[in-house]
Amino acid sequence: MTVDGGLSPKQFKTMNTTDVQTTWAIDPTHSEIHFKVKHMMVSTVTGAFNEFEGTLHTNNEDFETFEDAKVSFSANIDSIHTNSVQRDVHLKSDDFFNAAKFPKLSFNSTSFRKKSEDKYELVGDLTIRDITRSVTLDVEYNGTVVDPYQQTKAGFELSGKISRKDFGLTWNAVTEAGSVVVSNDIRLLMNVQLVKK
Repeated sequence: MTVDGGLSPKQFKTMNTTDVQTTWAIDPTHSEIHFKVKHMMVSTVTGAFNEFEGTLHTNNEDFETFEDAKVSFSANIDSIHTNSVQRDVHLKSDDFFNAAKFPKLSFNSTSFRKKSEDKYELVGDLTIRDITRSVTLDVEYNGTVVDPYQQTKAGFELSGKISRKDFGLTWNAVTEAGSVVVSNDIRLLMNVQLVKK
């Protein structure tokens, strides 16, 4: 038996479930994009990007699986904030991000794989200063809810680590005692709330 111009019921069902694309957008008022770096190798400095945007596209309207998800994200370098104006200015300079020439960093996913219940692995291309490297992020899915305004929202926590020198952020200095001022490894910590469009 066929339906809809010759498609079998199984084909018709598959077509309808895979053709429904759902878009989710980051809610910036309920999301945080942080990074952490060792200073003098004895303390940790926390920074954030205050201006960012991102979307997640899935082929499942009910958000039941993320295996097919496509993630895109960007942040404005000029919005960097580390609780020190002098340090922020230095980070925006050519010693680090060069915000004037490279005003944004971006991320585009290449895979989104389930590891266990509520745990996922997100792999994608991160671009900083026009240098692109593949990075892997651990993702924890915190669930989906409908808020009092009837908006469907989903929460995620993401974490990972990158080498800043891989992206051309090579400035450094050494103290008289031989300690490196800024570590090479940068930890990424993101709390993200998405809104279904």
